[in-house]
Amino acid sequence: MAKNKLKQCFEHQSLKLNDGLSETELKAFQSFYGSGKDFPYYSLIHNGIKFNEYVGVIQVGKTVIEVLPKADKESNPDKTKWQSILIGMLRVVNDLKEDASGYSSLKLKPNSILEMYFEIFITEVEYLIRTGMLRKYRNNESNQHTLKGRLVFSKQIQKNLVHKERFYTRNTIYDHEHIWHIIIHQAIKLIKKLSENASLHSRIGQLELIFPSMPSIHISENTFTRLVYNRQTIRYQKAIEIAKLLLLNYHPDIQSGRNNVLALMFNMNELWERFVYKSLGKHLRASNEYSLHAQKSYPFWKSTRMKNIKPDIIVKSTESDASWIWDTKWKLPKDLNPSSGDLQQMYAYAGILDSQSVALVYPGEGETISGKFVHLNSHKEGAQCSIISIPVSADMAQWQKMIYDCFERFLLKTEPF
Repeated sequence: MAKNKLKQCFEHQSLKLNDGLSETELKAFQSFYGSGKDFPYYSLIHNGIKFNEYVGVIQVGKTVIEVLPKADKESNPDKTKWQSILIGMLRVVNDLKEDASGYSSLKLKPNSILEMYFEIFITEVEYLIRTGMLRKYRNNESNQHTLKGRLVFSKQIQKNLVHKERFYTRNTIYDHEHIWHIIIHQAIKLIKKLSENASLHSRIGQLELIFPSMPSIHISENTFTRLVYNRQTIRYQKAIEIAKLLLLNYHPDIQSGRNNVLALMFNMNELWERFVYKSLGKHLRASNEYSLHAQKSYPFWKSTRMKNIKPDIIVKSTESDASWIWDTKWKLPKDLNPSSGDLQQMYAYAGILDSQSVALVYPGEGETISGKFVHLNSHKEGAQCSIISIPVSADMAQWQKMIYDCFERFLLKTEPF
């Protein structure tokens, strides 16, 4: 069996036929591109594709392409470093802690963004089996040799007119067959099909022996929307979240069956925003002085339709009306010179939400520029607007601490930043 081929590239980078992309793979990418109206992951170019601001992994047939983030000006950036940074960010944002549910046993091989999700999912399922799998009541209709439950007369006449010794009954069964396990079972089968990691295959084989056989159903976004977590099912949440990521982003090749596509891609701007939010929350959690909000909606224009604004991150004082707004941008503005559009956005946030301190937050070299908005024909002093760049680090704990330290200096308005 042919082994998976791995390619690595960066966001906004092109991949063409002469870069090692085969014609078969290009056709698969072209076919997958037409699967959605507003396709966000990449655009088609002559004899190739160009990735957008989405990062992650796309597996097309036997080819695995990792799309990595990049926030430096190096002409030949270190792919291993940026892969490690991406894996770390995904772990933080998705709460994939290494010390939870036995994650400390994970041994991620190089080039393994996809394998990371496979292994964490398998570890979660092993944890569920070890701690006891959930049973639920379900209705069952079946043809039996004994009268057990309520006789369904219409089906009895239809199916057992000749076989008088049988009974078509409806009864209640208390077992493992329910939607939570059906979803997990289908994710297990998908991982078995996609992964070539010998260690994972061995563990998948053990899960198949232990995990009860489940019926196959069509799983859609609506399947997950209907799920309601309670104290019994909350421990299933991480396994279900990863199963959702895998099952909803898998696109089988119906024509040939050779170029199935699995796309686990994440908008880098949103990932950076969530990472900064999680980092601030980690260090603000112990404080009762502030409350932290992400993407909270506020109305600013009312007509036949309401228009809202959604600042990325707002920190509010619990003791006063003071608030501080951060808007994150995953890009490198030249000389920390933000665009007029970004500054106008911050001006609107400061005015509408009555905040005296706002900031645009970029990855970068650790520099900060502070300025104030100008109110023409007014004696009122404008809000302070800072431009903050935060150094990137492959050490997630250190990086999160740097983000909080930057916020603390911004909060206290100490100089230099």
